[in-house]
Amino acid sequence: MQPSFKKLVGLLLVLFSLATHAQEIGLQLHSLRNEFAKDVPGTMAKIKSFGIKEIEIGDSYGLEFPEFIKLIAQNQLQVVSYGTDFERLMNYPQAVADDARAYGAKYVVCFWIPHKGDTLTIEDINRASAVLNKAGKILAQNGLLLCYHPHGYEFQPHENGTLFEYMVNTFDARYIYLEMDVFWIKQAGQDPVALLKKYANRWILLHLKDRKPGTPDSKNGRADVESNVVLGKGDVGIDAIMKEARAIGIKHYFIEDESSRAVQQIPQSLSYLRSLK
Repeated sequence: MQPSFKKLVGLLLVLFSLATHAQEIGLQLHSLRNEFAKDVPGTMAKIKSFGIKEIEIGDSYGLEFPEFIKLIAQNQLQVVSYGTDFERLMNYPQAVADDARAYGAKYVVCFWIPHKGDTLTIEDINRASAVLNKAGKILAQNGLLLCYHPHGYEFQPHENGTLFEYMVNTFDARYIYLEMDVFWIKQAGQDPVALLKKYANRWILLHLKDRKPGTPDSKNGRADVESNVVLGKGDVGIDAIMKEARAIGIKHYFIEDESSRAVQQIPQSLSYLRSLK
């Protein structure tokens, strides 16, 4: 093989590696729920104007499937993740799979498990795990991966650790993975980087959201939405999180900005993320 040809082959291999390990910054559509309530087509166009290509959905904002999927296609967006609720996974897992596949999603996410008040119990976890393990198997048979998204109430103390540790151990690792929302991990007084390292084989999706410095912690899954700030301006530690997330191979990231300033903040957050090496 001639040296110049070897160099060309080497360059092609590098480019192929970069392409196959590309990490796309997407958007959780809940960020623009207020805008969707007023103008669905215009809001979809706004997402395209941000340069975003991947989205996570959980609502069609009053539109029937054909109209909603048409808007998604017209704006060159790809549904990577499909959010649903616990009750649908419990009662209609095959219907969830059918809906997710219709949108072209690869992942299904459960964002909340039922519990009374602010207290999560072992009984709540055992019940939820039984439901999610069963649903996860059905989704896997349909070519989908089920993820659970913690909101902070899972980090109440339990024995020598937290309820979250107990929960992960009850999830069937063959069928249930995790989506980290870095804001809610920080809000619960936890270290997102440490948890990424500890469960490196379980986290496969990431919600990127930063928190206004001085915001008090909570372990009940509730916080002031106005504490969401531009990525890199808060106390969550986005730079270190992104480095570790890349190191463990996470491929899909979704900005989620729940503040009233989301339209203004999302482009700034994208700019910050694109500046990271």
